[in-house]
Amino acid sequence: MAVDRTPPANAGDAETLRDKIAQGAVSVADTAAHYIKLIEAAEPEIGAFAWFDADYVRKQAEMLDNQRSAGRAIGPLHGVPVALKDVIDTAHIPTENGTAQDAGRVPRTDAALVERLKSAGALILGKTVTTELAFMEPSATRNPHNPDRTPGGSSAGSAAAVAAGMTPLAVGTQTGGSVIRPASFCGTTGFKPTFGAISTRGVLAQSPSLDTMGVFARTPRDAALLCDVLFAPEQAGVAMPPPGLLKTVAAGAPLPPTFAVLRPPGWERASPETVQAFDELSAALGDQAFEIALPNLFDQAESERRRINLAEMARCYHGYGKNGGLSDSVTAAITEGNTILARDYIAALDWPKVLNAMLAEIFQRCDAILCPAAPGPAPGRETTGDPIFNGLWTLCGTPAVTVPILDIDGMPLGVQLIGPRGGDGRLLRTAQWLYDWIDTAGETP
Repeated sequence: MAVDRTPPANAGDAETLRDKIAQGAVSVADTAAHYIKLIEAAEPEIGAFAWFDADYVRKQAEMLDNQRSAGRAIGPLHGVPVALKDVIDTAHIPTENGTAQDAGRVPRTDAALVERLKSAGALILGKTVTTELAFMEPSATRNPHNPDRTPGGSSAGSAAAVAAGMTPLAVGTQTGGSVIRPASFCGTTGFKPTFGAISTRGVLAQSPSLDTMGVFARTPRDAALLCDVLFAPEQAGVAMPPPGLLKTVAAGAPLPPTFAVLRPPGWERASPETVQAFDELSAALGDQAFEIALPNLFDQAESERRRINLAEMARCYHGYGKNGGLSDSVTAAITEGNTILARDYIAALDWPKVLNAMLAEIFQRCDAILCPAAPGPAPGRETTGDPIFNGLWTLCGTPAVTVPILDIDGMPLGVQLIGPRGGDGRLLRTAQWLYDWIDTAGETP
C-alpha cells in the first residue's frame, strides 16, 4: 500500500518558500519565527538537533531581510532554512561529531558546503544529531512516525528534522547507507549524489574513498534545488553532473521512464512485507519495468566496501581510538580496520571501476535501477537498521535517491532509484516522476 505522504501542517515546499521570500510575500524573519516555533514544539519529543540557538537564527534572518530591503542581490536559497549534520564544520558554532571527545569543539572556519550555503543566502537553522563519529552506534534521536523506532543512522537528526517539519531541507553524509536508510525510515526524500559532486572539505573524514555528502527534502525537486547550490567538486576525475538540476527536474520526463527492477544482494534479508510491497509496485508499473539480475561478482561488493571503510576508519580515527572512551561498536570497527592488510585494501579500491563497467550496460536500457531502500521499515531504537541495500551504490559512487511511496504497518519504506555516475539530474527527474505518479496516474501498490 502507498505511504501517506500528506505533509505535516508545519511542513513546506522549499521551492515555493524560496519564491515567496524572493517576491517579498514572506519575510525571512517571519520564516525564522515559524520554524523556531516548530522546533521548540517538536524537539523535546524528536531530539533531532545537537545544537540550536533561536537568537542565532533570528539574527541571520534580520541580516537577510536587510540585504533584500537595501536592494542588494539575493541568492538562490535566500531565507530558506537548512539544517546541517553535526559533522560539518560551522564557524563559531559547535561541531562535536557525536563524541564526547569533541565536546565544546568550535571550528574557526566553515566547511566548503557551508560557505556555499551562506553565499546562496540560506538560513542555517542549527546542527542535527549524528551517531558517534558518524558510525553505527544508535543516537538518541527518535523516529517522528513512532518514537520507539529508529530514525536510522548516522544522519538520523537530519532525516528526522525534515520528516517532522522542523526544516524543509537538511544535509547529511553517507559512507554506507546513512542518507538513504534514514530517509526511508523517516518518510522523506533522501539523495546521495555522484561521489565527489559535493565537497567534503571541512567535514569529518571517516572513509575518504566512500564519504559522500547527501541531502534530505520533501521531494526530489526540492533536493535538486539544494544540490544546485551545493554541487562543486574538488577532486580530479569526478564525473560531475551538468548544472541545472532543478531545471532538469522541472522540465519533466519527456516520456514515461523505464525502470530496471532489481532484487539486490542481501535480498534474503528483506521482510516478507517488503517483498510483497515491492512486487506490487513493480507489477503496477507494467511495461515500464523489467527485471534484472546482477553478475555474481556484486555479491562480494559489500564485503569490499566494508574493507575500505574500516581500513580508512582506522587511519582517520586513530587519535580518537588512542584517547579511548568510545563505544564498543566504534572501538571494534577501528580494531578490525587495523588488521586489514594493505594488499587487500588496495585491491578493494579497484572494485568501483569494475562494478561500474558492468552497470553501464544496464543503464543503457533504463532510466533508473529500482530497488527497496531498506529490507523493511524502521526497526527498534537498539539499532540504526540494516544498510545492505545501500552500500553497493556508495561503493560504486553512483547517485541514489529514495522517495517515500510504500507503507508497511503504518511505517514508511522508501523505494530507491539509482542512476549512472554523473546522471544526477536525470535520476532526480525520474524520481520526481515516480513520486508524482503514485499520487496521480499510477495504481498505488
